[in-house]
Amino acid sequence: MSEEALWIFGYGSLVWRPAFVYAERRPAYLHGFVRRFWQGSTDHRGVPEAPGRVVTLAAEAGERCWGMAYRVADEDAEAVMGGLDHRESGGYERRQVVLHAADAGEPLAEGYVYFATAANPNYLGDAPMAEIAAQVRRSHGPSGANLEYVLRLAESLRAHGAEDEHVFELEAALSDL
Repeated sequence: MSEEALWIFGYGSLVWRPAFVYAERRPAYLHGFVRRFWQGSTDHRGVPEAPGRVVTLAAEAGERCWGMAYRVADEDAEAVMGGLDHRESGGYERRQVVLHAADAGEPLAEGYVYFATAANPNYLGDAPMAEIAAQVRRSHGPSGANLEYVLRLAESLRAHGAEDEHVFELEAALSDL
């Protein structure tokens, strides 16, 4: 397991739009977490008066959250972390976790991930899927339509063979509207 390199784990837009320089990109997962559309976005996929919904992690024993692990070169680490701290400032906090390589199933490295907890002012929490879908459908922010975020995430997860019942259920609910 690599302990010296800087690794970042993306499970939302970082899966399909990292927008930072990286030296290596690998499909990976976190043990004990699931991805949920429980975080409000007032700065990227919505606005303060009409927040969009983006993903955060929820602890769930025995589960895996699939995403992308990015290794960042030492010379880029400070700029990448500064950019991510700004990008994820809408209620997320950075935590260190153990990343597992998707192809090997063994620990890959310690890395950083951004969590949004119920303690932040943009946290929306759980809701019926039809309500989440309606909110996503009507939300738009400086980074684009909330709908694009959901569809690109679902597309990217499928491209890597990753299963995510919550994301795919929301995708299906959006096509029903």
